[in-house]
Amino acid sequence: MSLREVFAFPEVVNDYAARCTAGLVVTLAVVTMLAPPPAQTWLAAPLVVGFALRVAGGPRYSPFGRLSVHVLAPRVSSEPKLVAGAPKRFAQTIGLVMSSVALGLFLGGLTGAGVVVLGVLVAAALAEAALGFCLGCWMYGQLQRVGVVSEDACVDCADIWARPGMTARN
Repeated sequence: MSLREVFAFPEVVNDYAARCTAGLVVTLAVVTMLAPPPAQTWLAAPLVVGFALRVAGGPRYSPFGRLSVHVLAPRVSSEPKLVAGAPKRFAQTIGLVMSSVALGLFLGGLTGAGVVVLGVLVAAALAEAALGFCLGCWMYGQLQRVGVVSEDACVDCADIWARPGMTARN
């Protein structure tokens, strides 16, 4: 198995599993925000590691991802709802950056700033979990529209409102 295969992200992912994973992220992030300062660092670290594992290979290496794919999502729906993987990896990368910044702030004793960063992360993950709106995916589509990301990278991503069941919110 090549290194590229080891770190391959799935081309399509089950949206129900992604939403379940987002719900787990919300739970851990809120617990981290409410914990006393020394514990925040210990709780933020697994959040960072989880995002890093999901960026590296999707749900394959992540405990939250595996739990979502194999246990939670099948309870939500027996039929997966497949969506493009590239924007989900982009969203996970944003989560990795944000959780890493929060961890750095906690390590530096800037607890309030760390809580604010996690609050933004919670808002984005909650939108995914509860509403099915992936902010990172939306950003990915916007980057395609302005030419930063090639439209060939994900044809379905250029206009998320073209997906079945989605309506433009003007």
